[in-house]
Amino acid sequence: MRTFVHTSHPVRVVFGSGTVGRLAEEVRRLGGERVLLLSSSGLGEATARVRDTLGGLVVAEFDGAVMHTPVEVTERAVAVLREAGADCLVSVGGGSTTGLSKAIALRTDLPQVVVPTTYAGSEVTPVLGETRDGHKVTQSSAAILPETVVYDVDLTLSLPLLTSVTSGVNAMAHAVEALYSADADPATDRQALDAIARIARALPRLAADPADREARADMLQAAWLAGTCLADAGMALHHKLCHILGGGFDLPHAETHTVILPHVMAYNAAAAPDVMRRIARALDVPDAASGVYDLVASLGGPTSLRELNMPVSGLAAAAELAAATPYPNPRKVTAEGVRELLTDAWHGRRPAGPATTEAVLAQLTEQVVASFAQAPDARLRDLLTGLVRHLHAYVAEQDVTEAEWAHAIDYLTRTGHLSSPTRQEFVLLSDVLGISSAVDVLTNSRTPDTTPSAVLGPFYVEGPPEAAHGSDISADLPGTPLWVDVTVTDTAGEPLKDAVVDVWQADEEGFYDVQLPDQEEPVLRARLRTDAEGRLTFWSILPSHYPIPGDGPVGQLLTAVGRHHYRAPHIHFMISAPGHRRLVTQLFVSDGSHLDSDTVFGVKDPLIVDFTPQTGPTPDGRVLEGEWRLLTHVFRVAPSAD
Repeated sequence: MRTFVHTSHPVRVVFGSGTVGRLAEEVRRLGGERVLLLSSSGLGEATARVRDTLGGLVVAEFDGAVMHTPVEVTERAVAVLREAGADCLVSVGGGSTTGLSKAIALRTDLPQVVVPTTYAGSEVTPVLGETRDGHKVTQSSAAILPETVVYDVDLTLSLPLLTSVTSGVNAMAHAVEALYSADADPATDRQALDAIARIARALPRLAADPADREARADMLQAAWLAGTCLADAGMALHHKLCHILGGGFDLPHAETHTVILPHVMAYNAAAAPDVMRRIARALDVPDAASGVYDLVASLGGPTSLRELNMPVSGLAAAAELAAATPYPNPRKVTAEGVRELLTDAWHGRRPAGPATTEAVLAQLTEQVVASFAQAPDARLRDLLTGLVRHLHAYVAEQDVTEAEWAHAIDYLTRTGHLSSPTRQEFVLLSDVLGISSAVDVLTNSRTPDTTPSAVLGPFYVEGPPEAAHGSDISADLPGTPLWVDVTVTDTAGEPLKDAVVDVWQADEEGFYDVQLPDQEEPVLRARLRTDAEGRLTFWSILPSHYPIPGDGPVGQLLTAVGRHHYRAPHIHFMISAPGHRRLVTQLFVSDGSHLDSDTVFGVKDPLIVDFTPQTGPTPDGRVLEGEWRLLTHVFRVAPSAD
């Protein structure tokens, strides 16, 4: 049982598109009437939109927010605030502007409305990092936490890709550290993993289309989730190191987080293996640390401290500072260990993921998938890629042994050997596994106004003999006589003339003609054509339930898993009409057996119809003694896609 204490930090969140338009309402909700508008350089357009929305509520502006929140900048902003008599803070921008707002609120206790334009996530935390004399000091207080955050996706649409990457990984760092925090709990775990997965999915989409609104929304929501779980769970070595590097060496904030994160994850991996496994799953990669590094590298983000102008001579000092003050972290923080971490980060070395079975399998899968990259047929490439990924995942999930795979190969070989023009064991295998019905469901769902389709089955034979209306396709085989009277129409109910209708069925004993060694000519199968009214008629016999062949691999499979072999009684129809989609379907006898347990899962309720018992005169005057059956039905077929 997991023991935990959960503390929530209340922040009002307004999320969506065009939500900046609600700013004045949110300010007044907090009792604000005189706003100090905070921003930084390069945010002219976003600041103008906020200014226009607030209108006369703005009494002063300060656009000097900078990274790492230097106290001297905060003091200048407070002087502007006091001179203007402002009673509410509205900040627009990234982490620098948010940090300035927090620092002012800590000194004045004024309410804050934060409008983020990046994915920093710090807007929902009660944490403030201020820099004084080159040292960054972090503190946490309820007075620091903004009262309201207004997330407007529209303000992020023009955010450059590189900034999106570094800001997004900054948010991801919040989620990663929350997962291995000593204060982590089920709520923060769920938020953190959701945030990581959203960022990993959205960033590549932004690389393809920076204006992808849904990807931008995912990133902004991830920033909120990541910041929230960090606020509830706390920070560890990663944030400590980034504050040291940012405050002491004036490195850019988000870029530093981006470079450092995979190396801190590698440092902590052995001490938090379960956390790293969950992160890897959220990233859909075999190894968490190298997965983050690869994501950043693939998007053109920074991967080394060297490119951020970190002096190599400062690495040892930074490591000593990190180890000097105790800090919660899964693995003990030592100066030597951190120095190695920073050295790898300075050189931009890719964290070496453990040579796990999962990692090796993942690499193999990607190699196979990559081999299809040059396929000229895009659909073929997609089909093979999906097949390989699913098959590899199945083999890994079930831990398939060599003996089991050899048995599977032998099974497929025997299935192929038994297949012939008159018996399709592979089709039968597809049928009993439900794959044929699954494909059928997908196909039929695209034409909902038509007669439902059904599986083709293994006993269809191309080119059945032509039959005239009213003829008897049973060739006098024993069985209850059946008069079939069906009509073929389009989806509007208009009859379709000259539709080609192939029919086939089993005999009274449950056998198709191709299963009878002494049956030389086709029987209980025919090809008919509809008349001007879309109608056709013929005599047959009442179909019987029957077992699918049990003497081959498919029958052996059913026996092995304790399933019966029987199909519900039915007649097959294949209908082809000019200008219309081909319909393959079956009609099932409503009083037949196995309707609820058909072994190929082919029965659909709309296809269960009455084969009505009759006695006496027949529709064509044929004289019969005893019972005969009547089947009437209307088939509706869909127009061709083109």
